[in-house]
Amino acid sequence: MKELTRLIKDYARCQGACAVGIATTETLSGGPPSTHIADVLPGARAAISFAFPLNQELIAPFLMKKDRRSHEKDNIDTNGLVGGLSLQLSKWLDQKGYPSIPQAPNDVYRQDSPGGVLDMVPEISHRYLAVRSGIGHFGLSGNVITQEHGAAVILGCVITSAALVPTEPLPETENYCDECQLCMASCASGLMSSDQTTVVSMGEKTFSYSKRRSYLRCEYVCGGFTGLHPKGKWSTWSPGRFVIPEKDKDFLPAVIQGVKAYAQRPEMEGGYHHSLMPGTKLWLTCGNCQLICHPEKAVRKERYDMLKQSGVVLQERDGSLTAVSPQDADAHIAGLDPFTRSLYVDVDDA
Repeated sequence: MKELTRLIKDYARCQGACAVGIATTETLSGGPPSTHIADVLPGARAAISFAFPLNQELIAPFLMKKDRRSHEKDNIDTNGLVGGLSLQLSKWLDQKGYPSIPQAPNDVYRQDSPGGVLDMVPEISHRYLAVRSGIGHFGLSGNVITQEHGAAVILGCVITSAALVPTEPLPETENYCDECQLCMASCASGLMSSDQTTVVSMGEKTFSYSKRRSYLRCEYVCGGFTGLHPKGKWSTWSPGRFVIPEKDKDFLPAVIQGVKAYAQRPEMEGGYHHSLMPGTKLWLTCGNCQLICHPEKAVRKERYDMLKQSGVVLQERDGSLTAVSPQDADAHIAGLDPFTRSLYVDVDDA
């Protein structure tokens, strides 16, 4: 098993992974349902966790509202690489006599949670496996942060019946997160709690991060239905300007309204298909908490300043996006016909 574990790590790195780790049923014991690998593969003994880096060169243009499409394409391509490695590695193990199941990097949700797939609870949590196996640490945001690439990585895993040798979590002393809270400041939806913490125990190891409020917050903003920060000074790449509710209970009707408007807006360049959006594509408009978080604090501050100064986004009739000042955006919205205006702002404001 030591040699097989070594070969697996080398296999993943040869395919482009920047980090590889192993979690086992023992090291995951006591964890939440999304760490129960035997639910996915009866007889599972281990999970192979790995990370692929996003292109750091494309982050600043995205945050400054100069180039959305390049980062979106890189994100989609990297997810494809992660999913491809998961499939290849699982088949490689199958042929060696160890039944294995690949896990998609994203867009796979449990249907047995109270709200079903809308709760966006993964069948297997890549984040939990990655932290337990030493891929990275939890940042305050709950994102997995790595020493070299920060949070700008895409995670994947393979569940296998092979009794692989586990890898240990990284020492907490190496965690660069100093709770600067720029991840929170860059999230227009208020997903992360400023005063509550989630604590997770796996294999007698304990991990913590800021408690996440309703995931409908992330669906509403990161999904692109709306994107104007409550202070009105900057936005995500979404042209939506619907009010972001303060209370979790108000998000479901807001999302329903946002989805209806979203489906009637002009198509933007690029995009991808998502299981929660049948019939129309999604476009990458946010991910700010992930992109802001860099190992160097000076870079984090610089990126946050880029975001704050990037303006707000408007959509033209051909679907193209333009970043303008908040004042110019207000004037543009006021000049739209009532129906077109209703696709971007609340009806009461239209």
